[in-house]
Amino acid sequence: MKIKYTISIVFFVALVIIEKENNIISRVSDKLTLKQTPLQPSGLSHILLKHNGSFTSLSRINSFTLIKRRLENYSKHQEVMPRGRKHILLLATTRTGSSFVGEFFNQQGDNMFYLFEPLWHVEKMLTLETGGTNATEAAKAYRNVLQQLLLCDFSLLESFIDPLPVDHITPALFRRESSSSLCEESVCSPFIKGVFERYHCRSRRCGPLNLTMASESCLQKEHVAIKSVRVRQLETLRPLAEDPRLDVKFIQLVRDPRAVLASRMVAFAAKYKNWKQWAMDGDVPIDDDEVKRLKGNCDNIRMSAEIGLRQPLWLRRRYMLVRYEDIARFPMRKATEMYSFTGIRFTPQVKSWILKNTQASKETSGVYSTQKNSSEQVEKWRFNLPFKIAQVVQKVCGPTLKLFGYKFVSSEKMLRNKSVSLIEDKVFNFL
Repeated sequence: MKIKYTISIVFFVALVIIEKENNIISRVSDKLTLKQTPLQPSGLSHILLKHNGSFTSLSRINSFTLIKRRLENYSKHQEVMPRGRKHILLLATTRTGSSFVGEFFNQQGDNMFYLFEPLWHVEKMLTLETGGTNATEAAKAYRNVLQQLLLCDFSLLESFIDPLPVDHITPALFRRESSSSLCEESVCSPFIKGVFERYHCRSRRCGPLNLTMASESCLQKEHVAIKSVRVRQLETLRPLAEDPRLDVKFIQLVRDPRAVLASRMVAFAAKYKNWKQWAMDGDVPIDDDEVKRLKGNCDNIRMSAEIGLRQPLWLRRRYMLVRYEDIARFPMRKATEMYSFTGIRFTPQVKSWILKNTQASKETSGVYSTQKNSSEQVEKWRFNLPFKIAQVVQKVCGPTLKLFGYKFVSSEKMLRNKSVSLIEDKVFNFL
């Protein structure tokens, strides 16, 4: 009897969710009375079941079912985007300065809809039970979510948000405050007392994010930009470039792998404790999984860049490679080039932000801060990374360093000598 009762509950909840997902997105006017809208799933969705050897909730089981169904039956929307709209994807890896460069578009003003790392939810959901992700399935999910978001459609992303949004309303969107578009007055719902939002807007006091209102706001903007550090291979995004509804520009941001590792060892100390131990104790085991992972990351970045720089037909005039070091040394020049590439007007508002935030004091230049004294940041890693660690990076990431124009160091003295530049003057053609 217990088994039959449990199955009945699962089936009932699944029907309720599927019926909800098949409904047309509610109108914004229906969401204005937020205080009367429940913010948590019904009690049924929190019943615990034994799933794959461990206890989990019905909401989690059903969310995985919905993800699978949506990805398998994914179909393109038929809406036509306004002529002249540009879609920008800023692709990078962690600790390459992507949050800082993303602000070049976030600060654009009223004509830009900017999203900060929406794929965080997708990665988290896909790794929830397995502890890792299937690269093929993850790439497919990333691509489909990005495609919908560029079309101002949040419905697929909703499937990956935990807890699942109720009536398209969520208090849990990752780093909402990092997108000025999601904190504008038109998207700012009434504040609800007692509802905790970890990533709340700083510019004004808003309630939980209404994704229908966000979609409506996105459709009113001239352009859409998304920053992500989770796409491994540029090739997987080819369907976006070939989608006639989109006019996508891909900007790939890269940084010296030695500098990236040095930064990660500080920012993600717990995950990089092996590297810190090797730095203190002695030789690095070159066949260690951590070293192999570093090599894999470098190879993915290099292969994506090689495809982009070859300019195949599907990427013709759609790809731009930018080094963080060049942006840090010449921020205004590189920002001008990026805007010229995208075909969007470079506003005084962005120029003002760049001037203010590339000459920051040490007090405001934290690990996660977008305010930097940019010229100092370029060389800082050279005095923090042990020479033997730099040698390992050069060994496993050699082709990547060569492609991007980063010079090898042959001694600790050369590594610490700031008068010796490790950055080649190199032009990457993108037009």
